[in-house]
Amino acid sequence: MKLKQTINPILLYFIHFIISLYTILTYIPFYFLSASRQGKSNQIKAKPVDSNPESAYRSVNSLHGLASVLYPGCDTLDKVFAYAKNKFKDKRLLGTREILNEEDEVQPNGKIFKKVILGCYNWLSYEDVFIRAFNFGNGLQMLGQKPKTNIAIFCETRAEWMIAAQACFMYNFQLVTLYATLGGPAIVHGLNETEVTNIITSKELLQTKLKDIVSLVPRLRHVITVDGKPPSWSEFPKGVIVHTMAAVEALGAKAKNQPQSKPTPLDIAVIMYTSGSTGLPKGVMISHSNIIAGITGMAERIPGLGEEDVYVGYLPLAHVLELSAELVCLSHGCCIGYSSPQTLADQSSKIKKGSKGDTSVLRPTLMAAVPEIMDRIYKNVMNKVNGMSSFQRNLFILAYNYKMEQISKGNSTPLCDRFVFWKVRSLIGGNIRLLLCGGAPLSATTQRFMNICFCCPVGQGYGLTESSGAGTITEVWDYNTGRVGAPLVCCEIKLKNWEEGGYFNTDKPHPRGEILVGGQNVTMGYYKNEAKTKTDFFEDENGQRWFCTGDIGEFDPDGCLKIIDRKKDLVKLQAGEYVSLGKVEAALKNLPLIDNICAYANSYHSYVIGFVVPNQKELTELARKKGLKGTWEELCNSCEMENEVLKVLSEAAISASLEKFEIPVKIRLSPEPWTPETGLVTDAFKLKRKELKTHYQADIERMYGRK
Repeated sequence: MKLKQTINPILLYFIHFIISLYTILTYIPFYFLSASRQGKSNQIKAKPVDSNPESAYRSVNSLHGLASVLYPGCDTLDKVFAYAKNKFKDKRLLGTREILNEEDEVQPNGKIFKKVILGCYNWLSYEDVFIRAFNFGNGLQMLGQKPKTNIAIFCETRAEWMIAAQACFMYNFQLVTLYATLGGPAIVHGLNETEVTNIITSKELLQTKLKDIVSLVPRLRHVITVDGKPPSWSEFPKGVIVHTMAAVEALGAKAKNQPQSKPTPLDIAVIMYTSGSTGLPKGVMISHSNIIAGITGMAERIPGLGEEDVYVGYLPLAHVLELSAELVCLSHGCCIGYSSPQTLADQSSKIKKGSKGDTSVLRPTLMAAVPEIMDRIYKNVMNKVNGMSSFQRNLFILAYNYKMEQISKGNSTPLCDRFVFWKVRSLIGGNIRLLLCGGAPLSATTQRFMNICFCCPVGQGYGLTESSGAGTITEVWDYNTGRVGAPLVCCEIKLKNWEEGGYFNTDKPHPRGEILVGGQNVTMGYYKNEAKTKTDFFEDENGQRWFCTGDIGEFDPDGCLKIIDRKKDLVKLQAGEYVSLGKVEAALKNLPLIDNICAYANSYHSYVIGFVVPNQKELTELARKKGLKGTWEELCNSCEMENEVLKVLSEAAISASLEKFEIPVKIRLSPEPWTPETGLVTDAFKLKRKELKTHYQADIERMYGRK
């Protein structure tokens, strides 16, 4: 979608003349440079295995057999790391910034924010990490950890997380991963279900979350803190000992034992607890062979991956997207610099004004993101564009629209990139060559914005914890929007009819249906949940494992997949119409006025309602224009303000071609943002519909006329 410009028509004609002249002069070199990319973009990327409508689609690079091993003979994760260590021995692997200073900064509203000044990255080589992981694993063995038994990690994304994980892979300990933002009941559930005796955590999480629930985990014996020993508490249960990671490593280095048993490909590597968007989190059992197959497929979609690449790690390592991305990088000689959402960029919330964020120092070439983060970047940049002078704003818009047109033709725009978009690109270091987006659907508007302003491909991926994060990723030269790419070389995808929703794999012009993922990357099932495993997983007549995703997709003629619906998001209204809540949200969430939105409906009523987190700046400006006054909470609780926002939503819904019955009729404005800490969204910022329904139950009753 092009941006609208407001500029003198005569000046506009002159600028268009200059652009046309430049386009003509550069046509010949651009023609030869871009022909290759345009040709690749148009080529077939995946095909059905046979002519049967129920046939699986495979990548054209794996039609005759799915890939499952990254390097010959490396069929377990400890072997993959040993291979990488021997090949890239002294090269940098894991980097962490030094904290130079911390200080409290009082905000205008009286709140106190902690700000940090960070130094350079300190690096551990492949050899350093290997030695530390070996010693740590041996230390855990000395503390009584046995092969094929569970050990939990409940920690923020950092170098020690990966070192601990590699130790567990080496010594065949089953690593139980839990999100650092999970609430107390979910943490207790995961720790007790897996019967762990040892847990790896940080000082902060021990003090803020674990301290209050340790007594509810009766089997716990050892707590290992990755960043120094916290103060001792008298109320800690007897028999629970707190160690530092350094002390456990020293114990292991002194003992010099070997692992009691090496893992096999079918042994469990990770029990990964999902973020629990539909209730208590489920533990997904992922074997060594599952993860290796998944990262083999992902690596094939990243051309030129190697020692020159720098990856910024800041998403939760307890999420399959981040863990897979880092393992791909580790196995190919890339270095990984650690960050956090609060220190990622110069403007991030914990970075002291005037000092540099992590990406400015690291200058990464590769980065993964979830749509929520990309949507925030898009809205922040567009707010700044709207605040520019008329000349600057129109120059940006002209360049934006020109580049959009050139991208659609397969052309590059070096002058626009150099002189117009460099400042936006520098927000994440200025050196990114590939952005990978996963975890949820990315809107076409945001994807195109990232392509244009960050001057790099945006690879949309589709995968689930149950498929080891692997499913599809778009090719780097495919600049189409709204698609998630062709199946990876490690797996195949078929579409299953869903009669209730009206989706069939015989549909024309595109086959549609529930997405089933098959391959060696499909995991072993849910931990201690045989009933759910039997519902969601099955094996075919050839012994291949499949996972039923619950997502609805369609295949384009070139073999690329689109996610068009979700079975759980489809609601039948009282009059019989089906509403896709995800479709409604996708049509409205990119409005500048909206920071987040959740559509809601049920079969007892005839219309859709919504919960909306408004953008504070935009809502305040709308209130000023309409003559409405009050505090932020008063504006959000105002019926007049709800009606004004509803008008904006309705106009946008009509523009997005939503049906009349799909447009929200009533809304509730929420003054508080939805973050993983509130429990209303997951760590990947997916909506937790059950929790949102409970949280807004009184408002639901009001909007449906019960109060």
